Amino acid sequence: MLSSKPKILIVDDDKAILHSLSKIFKSRGYFVTIAEKGGEAIKEIRVRHYDVALVDLALPDMEGDKLFPLIREVSPKTVKIMLTGRIEFEDSIEGADAFIPKPVPPDKLLKIIESKLIMNRKQEERV
Repeated sequence: MLSSKPKILIVDDDKAILHSLSKIFKSRGYFVTIAEKGGEAIKEIRVRHYDVALVDLALPDMEGDKLFPLIREVSPKTVKIMLTGRIEFEDSIEGADAFIPKPVPPDKLLKIIESKLIMNRKQEERV
């Protein structure tokens, strides 16, 4: 586990996914904020830095990838991960650090996120 308490923003319109991911990340020591719509996520992004943004591609008010330019502008070091349940998708959404199809086993998701955070910290140490 990482030494400080990472902040994660989870954006998904599926309440069951929000609840289960929130519970999993909190049990691992993350500070968790959830949003069901892109508009809610935008408000959160503007008031708080997040180490990770875990974003569903299909949100009720926008495509999730539309959040990435704002995240990059406000917090360039935030790890941006796109989740989708769509069978057909492009594996290179612009601005995403990772693209993960749903359903994803929680342990796999945690490993991906933690490895991305470790990579970010190593890059910061080199600067």
